[in-house]
Amino acid sequence: MRLGILGGTFNPIHLGHLRCAEEIREQLDLEQIIFIPSANPPHKEPSEIVPASQRLKLTKLATSDNPRFFVSDIEIQRRGKSYSITTINYFRKKYGDGLNLFFILGMDAFQEITTWKGYEKLLACCNFIVTTRPRFKKKPLEEILPLIVAKLFSYDRKNRCYVHRSNSLIYFREITLLNISSTLIRNNIRENRSIRYLLPERVEEYIRKRRLYL
Repeated sequence: MRLGILGGTFNPIHLGHLRCAEEIREQLDLEQIIFIPSANPPHKEPSEIVPASQRLKLTKLATSDNPRFFVSDIEIQRRGKSYSITTINYFRKKYGDGLNLFFILGMDAFQEITTWKGYEKLLACCNFIVTTRPRFKKKPLEEILPLIVAKLFSYDRKNRCYVHRSNSLIYFREITLLNISSTLIRNNIRENRSIRYLLPERVEEYIRKRRLYL
C-alpha cells in the first residue's frame, strides 16, 4: 500500500490543505491520504488552537467527499505531545512490511526538521514528500540538513528524489499555490470578514454554528 500521511494542526483545515493532498496523491500515485490532526503540537502556541475534538470534526467534514481521503485520531487519542516519529511507528506496526509510507509536509516545516524528536531515525524509516511553491528556488539537501545526515542521501535523477542508505526517499514536488492560511481564516472570523471560498462550505457552516475562533 502506498499511503500518504498529512499531519497538522488544521486550525482550521482549508482548501490549501485539500488541494495539496490531492495533487500529491496524483503525482506520487498514492492509494490513500490520511489526515492526522495534532493534539498537542510541540511547535505551536496553544492559545489560539481550538479543542482537538473540534479540529477532528472539521477535518472529517472537509474530507468526507473524497474516497481517497481518510482521517485518523491517533494523535488525539494518545496522551502528551504529538511527535511524528511516534505516529510513523504506529502506522508501520499497524500495516506491516507491505506499507510504503509517505510523510507529506511543506518546505518551511522540512527546513525545521532537525528540531523534531528523532528526526534522523524518521528520515531513515519513512519516505518524505516536501511540497514547494511554484518557482521556489530549491536548495541542495546539505543546506537543509546537517552535512553528516545529508551525506547519507544520494540523488536519483531519473525519479527526481534523494535516496537514503536505508532506501527511504525524499521527494521535492511543486504544488499549486493557494495563498490561504489558517491564520488568515481565524483573523477574518474575528474581524467579521468573509471566509467563503477559503475552506469547504460544510466546514464554514460548522465554524459559524459553533462560533469557533471568535
